[in-house]
Amino acid sequence: MNIGQRIKQLRIKNGLTLEELASRTELSKGFLSQLERDLTSPSISTLSDITEALGLSLSSFFQEEKQEKVVFSSDDFFVDEREDQTITWIVPNAQKNDMEPIELTLHPNASSFMISPHEGQEFGYVLQGKVTLIDGDKSYSLKKGQTFYIHGTHQHYLRNDSTQVVKVIWVCTPPIF
Repeated sequence: MNIGQRIKQLRIKNGLTLEELASRTELSKGFLSQLERDLTSPSISTLSDITEALGLSLSSFFQEEKQEKVVFSSDDFFVDEREDQTITWIVPNAQKNDMEPIELTLHPNASSFMISPHEGQEFGYVLQGKVTLIDGDKSYSLKKGQTFYIHGTHQHYLRNDSTQVVKVIWVCTPPIF
């Protein structure tokens, strides 16, 4: 672990200048600057004072933040195959996020699950085939390359009236799939 870099990261995260951190720790601004550039090393006592001023314990200072995964591949996907559709969660554990994307494959003459009215919004992109969006009492025909964007104010679903397989990327906020 790069101690100086970690101190600087936490200082900035807490919205503190070098001068403010120096005042809180009773250390000089010059010493903290050298510390952040790894030109010097702190004693345990000094590091304890710095972490306390940053609102951390020594043990939590050394626990590096877990990097969230940003890029996902098919190995990460979760697939739910049903008789007339396949739902692929393309971002694992998306329920904890603000939006939840899935890839929906609808077999010929099949419909998606019914979505009840909710407070969120939804976006869809047709990857393959033709599909009908039923949104309340309205219906919209979409083909490959077209998108939809709706508010979740009505009960809605997708329907494949063709003899071809349909694939749609469907993103919902908040997560409801």
